[in-house]
Amino acid sequence: MFKVTPNPPETDPASPYESPNSKKFHEAAERALDHYLSPTARIMGSTREPEPMYLANPKYDTESLLANASETLGSATTMLNNFAALLDTSHRKTALGIAQVVMLGELAVNQALDKVVPAG
Repeated sequence: MFKVTPNPPETDPASPYESPNSKKFHEAAERALDHYLSPTARIMGSTREPEPMYLANPKYDTESLLANASETLGSATTMLNNFAALLDTSHRKTALGIAQVVMLGELAVNQALDKVVPAG
């Protein structure tokens, strides 16, 4: 039987490189996947400066950092205890359990603070 139209060219229909625009799209998709699926690689290879708002100042000594951590954990314990007072029984027990864990962290920081030799 005779065919009126020629066969279409043989191409890979799944190829992301069919045109220059699709290659750019594929590269952008790869960057997006790398950004969301491997954040450690992005952080380790990053040349940007980290956000200073959430970093401990490297100029601070250990005693100051531990004192700050102790105060923060003490505040968290107080907030959790106040919040637990507003909850019903089952949720109150959960909040009080979290408060106890935070309090244990505060005790550990305080013990480390007691062992630090004062600066100056």
